This record gives sequence, C-alpha cells and structure tokens, in this order.
Amino acid sequence: MSNLETHTQAEPTTGASSAPQFAAASQPSYFHTLFLGPDGLRPGCGFAFYTVSFFLLQRLTSDFAWSLDLGFSGLWSMLIEEVGNVASAVVPAVILSRVEGRSWGSYGLPGSRAFGRLFWAGLLWGFSAISVLMLTLNRLHCFAFGHPALHAARAFRFALFWAMMFLLVGFFEEFLLRGYSQFTLARGIGFWPAAIALSCAFGLIHLRNGGEQWSGLLAAAVIGFFFCLTLRRTGNLWFAVGFHAAWDWGETYFYSVPDSGTLFPGHLFQSSLRGPSWLSGGSVGPEGSVLCFAVILLAGIAFDRTYRPMPASRA
Repeated sequence: MSNLETHTQAEPTTGASSAPQFAAASQPSYFHTLFLGPDGLRPGCGFAFYTVSFFLLQRLTSDFAWSLDLGFSGLWSMLIEEVGNVASAVVPAVILSRVEGRSWGSYGLPGSRAFGRLFWAGLLWGFSAISVLMLTLNRLHCFAFGHPALHAARAFRFALFWAMMFLLVGFFEEFLLRGYSQFTLARGIGFWPAAIALSCAFGLIHLRNGGEQWSGLLAAAVIGFFFCLTLRRTGNLWFAVGFHAAWDWGETYFYSVPDSGTLFPGHLFQSSLRGPSWLSGGSVGPEGSVLCFAVILLAGIAFDRTYRPMPASRA
C-alpha cells in the first residue's frame, strides 16, 4: 500500500476524532426540566398555575357581578357571581388540558356522562340525606317547619331559582376542589392524601361565611371527603354534583334553614331551629349539628355497599 493510500484512509479517522461534541447542547433545558416531567407538566407547576389563575379570574368576575347592582336582595348578582365562579374554575383547566395533552373528561366531568344516571342518583341521595337529618331534628323537637313563607307561582319561581343557583354551586365547588385539583395533586402525592388535603381546604373556605363555626367547617370537610369517595368509586364527579346541589337546595329552600351560617331569602317555610347548638346546629344550620356527621357516615356506608370499587380503583 502506498503512502498516499495510507494518508487517504487516515483522514476520516482524524476528522472524526476532532469533530465538536454536541451532546450537552442536545440535553433538555433547565426550564424544560423544571416544569415538565415524563408525563407532561409537573403536578406542582400545574396546580400552582391553576390556583393563581382561578383566584385572579374569580376576583374579576365577582367584582363585575356585584357592580351590576341588580337589586332583589342581591340574589341576581349572587347568581351571576356563581356563573363567574364556574368560569374561573373551568377556564384555567381548559388551558392546562391543552398544555398537558389531556381530555377534559380526565378531570372528572366527562361530557358524555353529563346529567346522566349518576347525576340523578346524586340528586336523590342528596335530598334524601338532608331530609333524614332534618326530619330527625324535627322528631327531637330541634326543628320546626313553621308556616309557609311562599305560595303558588312565587314558590315555584324561587324553587327554580335556587335549583339553578345550587346546580352552579355544585358544579363549581366539585370541579374546583375535586376536579383538576384532585387529579393533579393525586399525580404527585396519591389519591387519598390529595383527598384529605383538599377536603380540609373545602372546610376552610367556608370561613368566609359570617355565621360559620368550627363544627360547620369540620362537617364541610367530612362531606368533602365523602364526595372524594364518590369520585373514586364512580370515576367522575357527576354523582357528587347532583348530591351537592340537592343537599344545598333542600337545606336552603325546602327546609328553609341556614346553610353554612347563612339564611338566604326566598325560602319556602318560616322554619326555626331550637335546642342546644351542638344538636340543632344553631346559627350554623344543620351542618353544625352532631347528627350531620352521623348522616354523612351512614351515607358513606350505604354508598360503599351500593357502588363497589371499579377494577381500576382496586389498587
């Protein structure tokens, strides 16, 4: 072999050894590593974005609703505010679903199940649960219906108004605390730790209600945990939305008692609670009664027996 042939064959080897190394430049950026994980946006980042976005939007929509000054004891402004609350909870989740590449149904409210069998079952269970509580208090002479406060068409209009209001409340509070938030925190710390944390948050947000007390806050947290059980067993939030709406409607409108410390206008009866606060609930309403815990416990046991774990939830 000639010297020329030797030189010609050696050149590629020399060139390869002197080629620049681009391995470091091909690694993910610090920004990418900080915010993105193997399954998309990191749970902490998603939850932080969702929380901050919700509070900003909720403040704007609330200020807008109450700036309208529609009168009638502020009920119409309160309804518009609740529409804004729903939008404030949903819009950030829609944005994040696009970022994370997930379907809307992943966050607990699949459109294919909207107002289906689980929703109507939740309505029945919710109204039955509040009825058991109120009728038990009535038998113990801690609750009296009094005389009707509304009649005929006026009673129907208020029944419809409060039905719309509490459907919005159920949709808003369930999605805010057991929709995107529950799904995202569960990715980071597990389903039940996330359920405990968000149920406690559900109780604490009732502090904004003027007449609320610690017993009512604890009851709200327990009810929230029950809703987490329904999510775990059914795979979505439609049962919880129905239960939540029917409980609040029965408490506020039909049985006409304070709901989390607030007695709203436009209720059906001139009802009254009497006796010791630990039993009747006092200014908090029936959610402040020790019997509320018993009713929710019974509802949880009945639900556990009726809705068995799904195959994907057995782990």
